[in-house]
Amino acid sequence: MQSSASTFPRSGDRHFETLTGDFFGFENLLAEDERDIVMRVREFLRTEVEPIANDHWSRAEFPFQIIDGLRALDIAGLRYEGLAAHYGTRLLSGFLALEISRADPSINTFYGVHTGLAMGSINRCGSDEQRERWLPAMARMEKIGAFALTEPHGGSDVAGGLETTARREGDEWVLNGEKRWIGNATFADLVVVWARDEADHHVKGFVVAKGTPGFSATKIEDKVALRTVQNADIVLTDCRVAERDRLQRAESFRDTGDVLRLTRGGVAWGAVGCMMAAYELALAYATERVQFGRPIAKFQLIQDHLATMVGNVTSSLALVVSLAQLQDHGVNKDEHSALVKSVVTTRMRETVALAREVLGGNGILLTNNVARFFADAEALYSYEGTREINQLIVGRAITGMGAFV
Repeated sequence: MQSSASTFPRSGDRHFETLTGDFFGFENLLAEDERDIVMRVREFLRTEVEPIANDHWSRAEFPFQIIDGLRALDIAGLRYEGLAAHYGTRLLSGFLALEISRADPSINTFYGVHTGLAMGSINRCGSDEQRERWLPAMARMEKIGAFALTEPHGGSDVAGGLETTARREGDEWVLNGEKRWIGNATFADLVVVWARDEADHHVKGFVVAKGTPGFSATKIEDKVALRTVQNADIVLTDCRVAERDRLQRAESFRDTGDVLRLTRGGVAWGAVGCMMAAYELALAYATERVQFGRPIAKFQLIQDHLATMVGNVTSSLALVVSLAQLQDHGVNKDEHSALVKSVVTTRMRETVALAREVLGGNGILLTNNVARFFADAEALYSYEGTREINQLIVGRAITGMGAFV
């Protein structure tokens, strides 16, 4: 993928080369040390992830060999103070999500589930002792996390329809139920499981370790998006978890929602990376593909497609940057994250479709890469809140009236 000179320099900073898809040079909003982190990650992705992405996607297998390299980058704990050499802003973590997704949305989903949903649940809902017990090893990627909320019979209505139960017996909790679409669950060392307490009917969080009796995770087969992600069906059958492994500050679904509010923005950043990659690939193809004696990039209709794509990428990047700034100032609300996720993933869908169109029949070949981003976009469009649910969150905020049922 190409790079081009930034159009958004800051006086006093040394020059950085920004991505072709970053038309306004938003990346230069990062501090110099943050840009250095992004550059290290970009190089790792270019050399270690991009060359193997299609092969693992095609075989629906996870490239475990890259975990050591990710660990060496020391980025898993950067959003949590004291867990990485650099304590990063939301802007930095957003650009890293964009960067990883630009190489492979599946790897960004793995990374987001581990660092955002799993680590975020423990950081937000765990006691001081629990954070000290689990987060350092997770930040070093010595232990990988998963997040189990969605169920076979519940998606958008999970807040009120959670069927997995938890029953306290002395110093233990007995979990029963099923979970579906749980990323990383086939190999995770720690799975944050959300269940409804039979006694008070409130949703509580539990950290279930790999190998716990009564816990089983089966890989979901035949996906057509994010195939590299190891999603699983989980079955909990009289699965016993110690009280010390119950997240001590998770007392209701409101606490679960706090985690989702923080991670929903990360999905939007990943969507920007997905559409940016598709745009960059289409642009490169258009300048090289010759028809009727000239590159197709010289045709007006192709330029119209390309201009629409870069407009979608740029406006979406502006939205996620603004969201990150709200988060860094502690004033982000549910409706902010919901609006950004809804708008950005909708623009992503149009962008990857146009990229596929620019490549014509070659666009359906995995070897030309666009097909992978085209397919993966469908999963990003749906998870962490569908467009419709996010639109209703925004609608409630602007009208003062809920319209969910």
